[in-house]
Order: sequence, then C-alpha cells, then structure tokens
Amino acid sequence: MTTVAIIYHSGYGHTAVVAEHIAKGVTEAGGNAVLLKLESASQDFTETLEAASRADAIIFGAPTYMGDISSPLRAFFEATSKIWFTLGWKDKVAGGFTNSLSFAGDKAHSLNSILTLAMQHGMIWVGTGLAPGAHSNSDAAPDVVNRLGYYIGVATQSDNAAPDITPPAGDREFARLYGARITDITRKLKG
Repeated sequence: MTTVAIIYHSGYGHTAVVAEHIAKGVTEAGGNAVLLKLESASQDFTETLEAASRADAIIFGAPTYMGDISSPLRAFFEATSKIWFTLGWKDKVAGGFTNSLSFAGDKAHSLNSILTLAMQHGMIWVGTGLAPGAHSNSDAAPDVVNRLGYYIGVATQSDNAAPDITPPAGDREFARLYGARITDITRKLKG
C-alpha cells in the first residue's frame, strides 16, 4: 500500500481542513494517509522526520502568513538537513498546499518555498494537474474546484469564519483530488 505523509501546520484550523481533505483523497485512492500536524517551531521533530522518511510520498502544507509559510513548517524544513545530507528523500514524491484569507496573498511564494525544499532533497514534485476552474471573478464561486487557478500545488482561501464553514466546498474538493493524484502517481512510480 502506498503511504503518503501529510506534514502540516494550521494556526486556526483552516489548513487542517485542507490536510484532512487531502488525506481523504489519499484513502479513496487506496493509499494510507498519515497526518502529521506540527504544533510549534520549537517542538522536537524527530518522530515526524522518521514517519516522513518511512512514507512513499510527502505532502507539505502551511498557512501563508506575511507572504510565506508559517514558522513551524519553516523550522521543520530546517530540521531536515541531516536527511538532505544523505539524500534520504531523493526520488520520494512530494507536493504542497497552502491556505490564507486573501485570494492571492502571496500563496505562490509559499508554494515555491515548499517546492524549493523538495528540489533540494531531490524529490519528485507533483503539481495539481487541473486547469483553473474559474476564468474571471464572476466564475470563482466557492463550489468551483481550483477557483484560484493554481498548478504548482493546492492553494485555498478561507474567509474570516470557523473552519467548519471555510474553506469552501470547491477548495475542499480540490484538496481531495490532489491527495488522490499524489497517491496514484506515487503508486505508478513505485511499480
């Protein structure tokens, strides 16, 4: 069975909703989803690093705060240096996701931060594989999948409301489809 580790930080619960929907897609595609929530930048990352190293694929996620990933994920990235030194994640499948209040909010920068880490490790990056679901502001309804038009990874938007309300249905479905895509591609690469 294909194991996909989903390593994420969620400040207010919205990014956790995205992670949970990615996990749902992994499971529906026949994979084993391992959700690994980061609590703080100062935590001990040993168990998370070990679980990630056992997985066939890793999907990294964090909210976009002040134009980049949140500090717990950044600290986790820095803790991967020993794995990097041995190329321990080389050829492991990788992907990324982010969420913020704004429709843009520099989410592309956050996804590029995640992509850069994956490339430094020699990982195989998987994008969304989906065309934009909206081609104008009037098309970007909450139920539209990939309404923000991202290819590099999943980008979702949450209003200033509770995580049981937002991110909306289209963003949740976008995350689910991405989890399934990563699982399918990882399975193919594993042979």
